[in-house]
Amino acid sequence: MSILPVSSRYAALFTALLLAPGALQAQDDTAVAQRVEQLLATTPLIDGHNDLPWVIRLRANQSVVDYDLRQPTSGHTDLERLRAGGVGAQFWSVYIPCNAVEEGAAKVQLEQIAIAKELYRRYPEAFGEALTASDIEREFGQGRIASLMGMEGGHAIENSLGALRAFYDAGVRYMTLTHSCNTDWADSGTALPLHDGLSAFGEEVVREMNRMGMLVDLSHTSPATMHNALDIVEAPVIFSHSSARGVTDHPRNVPDDVLERMPENGGVVMVTFVPGFINQAVADWNGPDEEAPRATLADVADHIDHIKRVAGAAHVGIGGDYDGIGTVPVGLEDVSTYPALLEELARRGWTDAELRGLMGENVLRVMREAEAAARRLQRTRAPSTATIEALDGGQQGG
Repeated sequence: MSILPVSSRYAALFTALLLAPGALQAQDDTAVAQRVEQLLATTPLIDGHNDLPWVIRLRANQSVVDYDLRQPTSGHTDLERLRAGGVGAQFWSVYIPCNAVEEGAAKVQLEQIAIAKELYRRYPEAFGEALTASDIEREFGQGRIASLMGMEGGHAIENSLGALRAFYDAGVRYMTLTHSCNTDWADSGTALPLHDGLSAFGEEVVREMNRMGMLVDLSHTSPATMHNALDIVEAPVIFSHSSARGVTDHPRNVPDDVLERMPENGGVVMVTFVPGFINQAVADWNGPDEEAPRATLADVADHIDHIKRVAGAAHVGIGGDYDGIGTVPVGLEDVSTYPALLEELARRGWTDAELRGLMGENVLRVMREAEAAARRLQRTRAPSTATIEALDGGQQGG
């Protein structure tokens, strides 16, 4: 029998260790992590929905100073974790609850906008205000998180197209037509239907949003409202934080027959991380909280995969809903964890081009198309002065 020289024996041992299953897995994991790191360095990861302004309102009495993002926070979001997560752009939700109409919805909405704008002023090294797709690319190129505002719930406009335009002028770039309640002109997915979708005034709201260039956000709406809006829009829509009803049967998710319309419309469904929306066992749980099943990162990936299969990879994005949820999926504990989700999808066979689309390029395309539609519509259409009384005959729901 031949005896290998010492150097050859070490080489053989090294090769054997390298080929061991654990070593190969470590190599694969390292390669995937490096691939995702490169993607995050070159493509802005755009999240469609983070409720940080509402957390600041509740936990710090609206004080951006007191809720210091330079320190670890009690919520899901701070500067260190945003950097670790590779966040390139964020739609900050300037949410107000349905009952805000009792104290003046516009007042509360303006206060939420003020909180978001104060975030930009207090952390100029981290956040840069963005109003357009080009602004996002500029801020990302300068190493800041491009920051946009999205209104959550059409009740904030108090049935006024003038108020809608004023919020757009203040920097709001999307509005969800409803929240958990119906508006006087649109049906929510989690309330008894009143309008079978959109009323005549609701359709006028959508048309005016298209004319301005404000993204029509169909999260929280009923399927009838989704279809009604898709029938009349003149620009792509978004779902800022929804998942797939074909995976988890929950009224906050998007049915397959709506997903099938995304290629024609050009819109994007930004998958949310809310446990009850992404895991059927969690959605169905009625027992004690301490014994409840847990959703996981893999559940989110399943929803993303489903939307890719039904609508196409060009029509899916990310809308985590951090700081708007309590329990989070295992593996997606806060805003630092986006790379782990991208790595999971990479291991499932997603190409670099598909991952870049999911991360942000799909949303950038939607924004550019909405901006182009607005320029075209503004050449032929003046701001609408329609009223709900004139269009709906004064018949309003709660």
